[in-house]
Amino acid sequence: MEQKLYDVAIIGGGPGGYTAGLYCARSGFSVVVLEKLSPGGQMATTGQVDNYPGFEGGVDGFELGEKMQRGAERFGVETRFAEVTGVELAAVPKVIQTSEGEVRARAVVLATGASPREMGLPGERELRGRGVAYCATCDGMMYRNKTVAVLGGGNSAVADALYLSKLCREVYLIHRRDTLRASKVYMDALKDSGIQILWNSRAVELLRDKRVSGLILEDVRTGARRELACEGIFVAIGRVPDTELFRGQVELDEQGYIKADETTRTGLPGVFAVGDVRTKPLRQIVTATADGATASHFIEQYLMEENR
Repeated sequence: MEQKLYDVAIIGGGPGGYTAGLYCARSGFSVVVLEKLSPGGQMATTGQVDNYPGFEGGVDGFELGEKMQRGAERFGVETRFAEVTGVELAAVPKVIQTSEGEVRARAVVLATGASPREMGLPGERELRGRGVAYCATCDGMMYRNKTVAVLGGGNSAVADALYLSKLCREVYLIHRRDTLRASKVYMDALKDSGIQILWNSRAVELLRDKRVSGLILEDVRTGARRELACEGIFVAIGRVPDTELFRGQVELDEQGYIKADETTRTGLPGVFAVGDVRTKPLRQIVTATADGATASHFIEQYLMEENR
């Protein structure tokens, strides 16, 4: 990889990363985006995105990722497909080790995202987008007037179930314990929602034809099994932030997300966090792009002050 000092290096080519790159490049800074797979991040695995403004008929997530990449590159952003293997974020300049060599930059944007925690069942990844989903607000409309199951017992699971109850014919909330972990406000909303809660149950097998057709559930107390017919399964058992590379260098919260406020600044000067990887109440494509735009403002401020 060419030895060059960039103004801004962005780790992760999702919507937050490419938006930060676009804005920084338009401000005249040299920018490189480091992406290990393909543009779009988690968005690229979504077959139909219906909640990103400007696409009245929806858009394929992979296609949207490529559009974001091309839009940023139009203004000079470089994309390097390489896996980041190490970082020195407190260094001046910042140093990033990759599978293709070393990158140095005056400022770094951490945009590595977070992945949904999977059920770990055979066929789960193959059925993603064909009955298995991880975001009710993203994919719920695809299951209008259908029967769906939501797996989980926390705030996210209950919020997803409540959202889906306004769209779907039947909603089952499946939880492996006999009480939910959700906050009182969610518990109160459940009372008249029509959502059926299946307690002490866990999914042990996916039923399928070309798409999901149901689940095999196991009673965690007795081991008894039953079949639940449904056309969609929404998995809400947590997310896993991709932050291990940064542990010990930037501050993380209890769940492993990077502590960065609405300015996107971390506790390290010149290091910013955008998108799903940072602490925030809502993780959506549009909030990631908003983070990217916000980060560019404070990156410009930081680089100008550094030059004084």
